[in-house]
Amino acid sequence: MSDDDDLFGGTGETRTRLPEREDGYGGARRSGRPGGRSSSRSLVTVIGVVVLLIAAIAFANRDDSSSDGDGGGAHDKGAKTSPTAPTGEKPVTGKNGSIPTGYAKTEQGAQSAAANYAVALGSAEMFDKSKRDGILKAIMAPSSVTKFEAVLDKAYSADFFKNVGLNANGSTPSGYQFVSRTSPIGTKVTDFADGRATVAAWCGGLLGLAGERSTKPVTNSWFTITMKLAWIDGDWKITTHTQKDGPAPVPGDDRASGSEEIADAVEGYGGFTYAR
Repeated sequence: MSDDDDLFGGTGETRTRLPEREDGYGGARRSGRPGGRSSSRSLVTVIGVVVLLIAAIAFANRDDSSSDGDGGGAHDKGAKTSPTAPTGEKPVTGKNGSIPTGYAKTEQGAQSAAANYAVALGSAEMFDKSKRDGILKAIMAPSSVTKFEAVLDKAYSADFFKNVGLNANGSTPSGYQFVSRTSPIGTKVTDFADGRATVAAWCGGLLGLAGERSTKPVTNSWFTITMKLAWIDGDWKITTHTQKDGPAPVPGDDRASGSEEIADAVEGYGGFTYAR
């Protein structure tokens, strides 16, 4: 790996969907034919989502005070052991510019930091030199900032900008909208001791140029960012990080949206402050 890589209810049945090709990851995606199996699968999916929503609403509105008098202890224990359940800890106390800061000195705090730092590292602002330097100063350990600035200045070159559809200086061509967004799917701690933590964040990403004649349309990708964090001046900071592809799921039957729809979605849907 190079130095650059280092930086960067319903029916009561259970249905298992299997790829219809021998290689589920290869070749073109299947087209959905009206009245065919794809339509049937879509109908089952919609029904399943509705059932799950109804169950979720009923659960949320349940009056725990009328239970068996144990204060919901059994339910609380179940929620705490779920790997995706919120912990109840306040994930962050402040912001450095647009980046959440002020995490707890715990494993959960380290995971919250890593998730939000992954969002910052995968943002469109990283393609602008001045904004990129500000992001690095906010999330990196002071001793690592200069090194990362130099490596990333080299990585974000005119050729790289051209490959993603931007102008040579990193600006967006007139009439287009540049999209670069990272969404963490989950995090895990692989090491934690003495004010140090290693956290892996599994992410989905969007990258490309939205526009009617774009030759670099917005595509999605899956990757894992592993960060080494240190507790410095009352917060978690990155000392180094690496990235690798995957794990990537089998693509579904979703129809690709037009460039205008993608651009509207990116403008209309804001991001989140992530917490473990």
